[in-house]
Amino acid sequence: MIKEALEYLVELGTARIETIGTQKFSTQPMHLIKSPTAKPILLNSLSGLLNYLTSDFDVDANQPLLAHIASPSEVNVYSNCTPDLDRSVFVQAKALIPSFNFGQYYNIEEFNIALQSRFVASETRSIILKIVGNIRDENVTTFGDDGVSQQVTAKVGIATVGNVRVPNPVFLKPYRTFVEIEQPESAFVLRLRSSSKDAPECALFEADGGAWKNEAIDTIRHYLVQALGEKVDTKFFIIA
Repeated sequence: MIKEALEYLVELGTARIETIGTQKFSTQPMHLIKSPTAKPILLNSLSGLLNYLTSDFDVDANQPLLAHIASPSEVNVYSNCTPDLDRSVFVQAKALIPSFNFGQYYNIEEFNIALQSRFVASETRSIILKIVGNIRDENVTTFGDDGVSQQVTAKVGIATVGNVRVPNPVFLKPYRTFVEIEQPESAFVLRLRSSSKDAPECALFEADGGAWKNEAIDTIRHYLVQALGEKVDTKFFIIA
């Protein structure tokens, strides 16, 4: 009895290939033993990525590398495929981007601070800051029936208070990609409303359909191509 049990256990641990009709089956689950792959180095800038690419630190100087621009805030550097059709990810560069919730209303103080700290300085930003910074703590009113035009009660002089029209759309450059490249400009709808406490609130709604992402990716590619020069398409391949 013990001998039969042992023979059964040995048989369970032995994999056989059986042919049934035109198909082949294994009597046991089989798992591929994969070749080892590298653990990626995490970076937060394009300049750090370039330093790595030009250093030949981890790989053979003759081995080509693939830089994939995955998004406006992420670039990954891959090796060639292993025999298991896998790749090593040598480097991941992820931009450090300040958060701003588009489509969410902020109170005047929060919006003022966010606009100054998370957007590139521009004439349009200055105009919005001037309007928002001088809004009186009163109800926001609207005029027209297109859902776009608004006016607020704000200081228009040293001591004068009057109705100020809010511009729309507005073109701004939020920090949304790596700092080494120019931030893409895109259209936003600026809206104001009165909160439950009758205090004014502001929000920015994206209005370019995401076109800024393609622009940012193209700019990243141009930056890398310019920096790597003649090595592009010979040692380094860049895709987006």
